[in-house]
Amino acid sequence: MRALPCGGRCIAILVLLVWVAGVASAQPGSLEGIVVRVVDGDTIHVQLADRVEKVRYIGVNTPEVHHPRKGEEPGGREAALVNRDLVDGKYVRLELDVQSRDRYGRLLAYVFVGETMINAELVRLGYAQVMTIPPNVRYQSLFLKLQRDAREAGRGLWKGV
Repeated sequence: MRALPCGGRCIAILVLLVWVAGVASAQPGSLEGIVVRVVDGDTIHVQLADRVEKVRYIGVNTPEVHHPRKGEEPGGREAALVNRDLVDGKYVRLELDVQSRDRYGRLLAYVFVGETMINAELVRLGYAQVMTIPPNVRYQSLFLKLQRDAREAGRGLWKGV
């Protein structure tokens, strides 16, 4: 077996190139897992490789189903059912933004099933309202447009408004 003319440098360069290619192909701030529980319209539990995370959708808010002071809000059950239909038991990709956790320790994410962003889909269907909290504002303009369209079309919670 002949040695390479560049010696150990070739192996070091090859290892570095493989590492860079792996880093470049992974999406920054992205996790993948399976939805194991739907809490309500904007919160789910996701089984990641080694743990289950409680995930709160970024940029949207749905009426409450289980609130200690407010109780169940009108439309809360419907929003939770729509969310369940969209994600329950499905493989999801979680895209993180600037701030990854809220004050309750929940992971904050844009949740994707395939190419569909569930945060946006809930707004488009009229079961979530826009609630962006800086610094996590990446899709704010999209959410506002979808909300305007849903309201004008009288979809979901906007029926009869």
